[in-house]
Amino acid sequence: MRRDASGWTFVQGVLAPVQFLVFLVSLVLVWRFLATGQDETAACVSVVVKTVVLYTIMITGSLWEKDVYGVYLFAPAFYWEDVVSMAVLALHTAYLVALFTDALDARPLMYLALAAYATYVVNAAQFVLKLRAARLSAPQAGRPGNPASVQVEAA
Repeated sequence: MRRDASGWTFVQGVLAPVQFLVFLVSLVLVWRFLATGQDETAACVSVVVKTVVLYTIMITGSLWEKDVYGVYLFAPAFYWEDVVSMAVLALHTAYLVALFTDALDARPLMYLALAAYATYVVNAAQFVLKLRAARLSAPQAGRPGNPASVQVEAA
């Protein structure tokens, strides 16, 4: 499969669980701040770290998409995943802008982080489902007349 031949596949495979772990830690810190009012700085820093990891995985993901599909974003096989990824990026970027310009107080800022995280969860689910579907259809690839063999390369 073309996707597995790309060097960026390994990078994505490493960064995705790292991003998820950073997300979980940050989510706990954000919830803790909202529940107790404590550790605002830790919560804010954790969202910034999550955003940096997000940008990293988005850039390397774009390079993977270019390597596999010939375009940096919005390849037909990943169109809706990329659309939602743009919303995830927009919300995380809005968080950074609001943080560094003091446009929002601490609580609304954390609610913005939670909105960004909610879209991230949707987007992560999209990619997990896409990966699962590709893996399930992979053993059928190459069988003559099997439509799944065409979809493995296209999806």
